[in-house]
Amino acid sequence: MSDMERFRRAVVEWAAGGAGASAAGETARELAVGVGLRTVVLVEGGSDQVAIEALASRRGRDLDSEGVSVVPLGGATSVGRFVDLCGPAGLGVRLAGLCDVGEERFFRRALERAGLGSDIPPEGLEALGFYVCDADLEDELIRSLGVEVVQQVVVDQGESRPFRTFRNQPAQRQRTMEQQLRRFLGTHSGRKAQYARGMVESLDLERTPRPLERLLAHV
Repeated sequence: MSDMERFRRAVVEWAAGGAGASAAGETARELAVGVGLRTVVLVEGGSDQVAIEALASRRGRDLDSEGVSVVPLGGATSVGRFVDLCGPAGLGVRLAGLCDVGEERFFRRALERAGLGSDIPPEGLEALGFYVCDADLEDELIRSLGVEVVQQVVVDQGESRPFRTFRNQPAQRQRTMEQQLRRFLGTHSGRKAQYARGMVESLDLERTPRPLERLLAHV
C-alpha cells in the first residue's frame, strides 16, 4: 500500500470519529507531510475516485506523485467534516471536488462554513475548484460516450447477459437505453467503480465530460 493510500484511509478514519480518530489524525498529518500533499480532491464515492485517477493516467499524469489525493467521502453529507479536517482549519491544503447536482448544496454549505466563501451560488463553486455533474458522473460519461460505446463496455465487462435480463424487467421496459444503462450501473455493489474505469478507458478524450475536464485542469 502506498503512503498516499495510507493517507486516504487515515483521513477517512479520522473523519469517522470514534476511538481511533485521534491516532488516525496524527497519522494523516504525518503522511501529508511525507507525501508532499498539496491538494485534496473530495468526491462522493469510490467510482468518482476511480474515474478521476483513470482519466489523469490517460493524460499522462500520476496524481499521487503530484501530491494530489482523491478522497472518497462515502456520501455527500460527510463533506463538511472532511473540509474541516483538510481545509484551512485542519491540514491547510488546497481543496477541490466533484459532486452530483443533487448534492451540491452540501458542498456549498461546507465551504461557506469553513470560510471559503459566503452566499455561494451553485455556479460559484467552480471558482473554488468544485465541479458539479449533471445528473451524476455516470450520466455525464454515458452522454459523452454514447449508448453504443457504453453497450460495448458492458460486453467488454462480460455482462451482456445480466444487462439483457435487467432490460427485460417490467420496470425497465419503458425506459430509454440511457436510463437503463445508468440504472444498471447502480444495481450491484462495486459495479459503478468497475464501469467508471471501463468508460473512462473507452472515452474519446476530446469528449471528456466538462466537470472532469475542468477538475483535472484545476488540480
